[in-house]
Amino acid sequence: MSKLTDVPKRILIGRALRSDKLGETLLPKRIALPVFASDPLSSVAYAPGQVMIVLSVAGASAYKYSPWITIAIIVLMFTVVASYRQNVHAYPSGGGDYEVANTNLGPKAGLTVASALLVDYVLTVAVSISSGVENLGSAVPFIVEHKTLCAVAIILLLTLMNLRGVRESGKLFAIPTYVFVGGVFVMILWGAYRALVLGDDMKAPTAGFEVHAEQTGLAGFALVFLLLRAFSDGCAALTGVEAISNGVPAFRKPKSRNAATTLALMGGLAVTMFVGIITLAMVTNVKMAEDPAHDLFKDGAALGSGYTQNPVISQVAAAVFGDGSFLFVVLAAATALVLFLAANTAYNGFPLLGSILAQDRYLPRQLHTRGDRLAFSNGIVLLAGAAAVLVYIYGADSTRLIQLYIVGVFVSFTLSQTGMVRHWNRHLAGERDPAARRRMIRARAINTFGAFFTGLVLVVVLLTKFTHGAWVALLGMAVFYITMTAIRRHYDGVSEELAAAEEQHDEDEVRPSRVHSIVLVSKIHKPTLRALAYAKLMRSHRLEALSINVDPAETKALQSAWHERGIDVPLKILDSPYREITRPVIDYVKGLRRESPRDVVSVYIPEYVVGHWYEHLLHNQSALRLKGRLLFTPGVMVTSVPWQLDSSELARKRARKRAEWNAPGSVRRGPVVPPRPKGERKADKAGVRTPGR
Repeated sequence: MSKLTDVPKRILIGRALRSDKLGETLLPKRIALPVFASDPLSSVAYAPGQVMIVLSVAGASAYKYSPWITIAIIVLMFTVVASYRQNVHAYPSGGGDYEVANTNLGPKAGLTVASALLVDYVLTVAVSISSGVENLGSAVPFIVEHKTLCAVAIILLLTLMNLRGVRESGKLFAIPTYVFVGGVFVMILWGAYRALVLGDDMKAPTAGFEVHAEQTGLAGFALVFLLLRAFSDGCAALTGVEAISNGVPAFRKPKSRNAATTLALMGGLAVTMFVGIITLAMVTNVKMAEDPAHDLFKDGAALGSGYTQNPVISQVAAAVFGDGSFLFVVLAAATALVLFLAANTAYNGFPLLGSILAQDRYLPRQLHTRGDRLAFSNGIVLLAGAAAVLVYIYGADSTRLIQLYIVGVFVSFTLSQTGMVRHWNRHLAGERDPAARRRMIRARAINTFGAFFTGLVLVVVLLTKFTHGAWVALLGMAVFYITMTAIRRHYDGVSEELAAAEEQHDEDEVRPSRVHSIVLVSKIHKPTLRALAYAKLMRSHRLEALSINVDPAETKALQSAWHERGIDVPLKILDSPYREITRPVIDYVKGLRRESPRDVVSVYIPEYVVGHWYEHLLHNQSALRLKGRLLFTPGVMVTSVPWQLDSSELARKRARKRAEWNAPGSVRRGPVVPPRPKGERKADKAGVRTPGR
């Protein structure tokens, strides 16, 4: 990074952090809760409203089913939380649902879970930001007029905040999250005191409205379908629960125990808030409708298009605290802000999952590396870009976006819990300790019930939401699945093609010269061996191999393989505490030039030659950056040592075929002879021989 771009980068995201500072970025439980649980906690701001809106299709009398739907959601929430507590203890490495499914059900199931989670994380950002913009838009007309632009701007702001690091962004998000949770609990307690002790008759602003039933006299299958649809919309309260199991590595030690405690705390808070809000909504007689302009009536007349339907939590706060009161304003502001911050759950889950998938060669390797602030910067930017595109396509309309929601998360829930059942079956087969077996049997029972319940809910969600837009989420999952499969196939093919032979052939001895040669090495494979052999043929005063220590485990494996193969070129390792590759090489080369200004430094860079434009995105990125910097360093020669992959040979053959292609009939007509200049044709007619003819 040049100094010109480095200064604004430091201003926006802060100074770079060394790799050994990673432990200082780990989260205590008080910060981890708002970081990983802001999505399920904030969902209580709109999930109760979704239940009541769906029930309003059958009229206000259908609200009597709200308590039963609430009980079902509570049971589901406790089931999912209890199940994921088993996950974080069994798989603390941060793979979460993907690792559980991949290990116990196979790569295809793991990739299905990963595709579902990636889609759901993108939707979490889009839905949360759009919902927050709509809440603010009711008070600020400018935001309503430019809500798509405002939503994209907020996505960019959240992206910058997360690029500063998980711990730093967590501190920023903790205050509004805790203010929101505290405000909801104060509202619930004060409402209960007024109703039970003081005997006040609290009325919501919509208490006097009438709900026009779009469908009357529902019974049998139609009523069951309506209740199932209301239940599936209310299940939005469970989105983001899996983020904690994916983010276990970000917790302080003991990681698993702290993650399990945070899960339990999140579940308890979310359930209490959800039950309290929907109970107060029933007590204060809140009215909601899918089309409030035509389905809500006052004094026998429809409210019309000028009416704005406020969320359930806002109406309950107006009934309990008083419309426009100080506590009402505080809770309203905290609700709008926490809806924005709910997207932060995805900003922590998506990059971490992307890093694990990149390590498994399902996504580009650039997603595996931490950035300057020890956050997975590339994953954060990719998530922001995908969410911004989705917000633009759907016009930041949360009503349309929320129909795409939930499908992905229940796919991951179901496959993950099924995988955990197989996990416990495998361990029980070899366990003989009675106490350990009892714990495993109890955990298996929890995961079995979780798999059954979440699978049932998945079926319900698919049946009730498919035609309302859920098919788009399924299409997105399919696109992710196919793309990741193709990337893995490409990387596997390249690895097989580049695998170095076991036997090392003797090369010519090093020839002395006034040239200091450096061969850049990342691992021992065919391109590396070719670069070493080529460098030995050059006249060099000194020849050495150079590698950058970004991952200690990989570096140790490289050194071990280097000595085992007996390569007679010294291997030098440069530490890179900030995980950079370009700068340590540049600094080392400049240091050699300062020591011997008259010497020439020759740098050999192994590179892949690919045959398709999109393969360039997966290879040679570090080599391009290095060449760009080294070419401007005086006294340094850069040599690319190409290794042609099979795809490049196929591309060359295709190019040759295109060059040799003849148009239909060209063989019959004979080869096309280019016309000669006019002067030559006149000379031929006159019988004069022109020069060269």
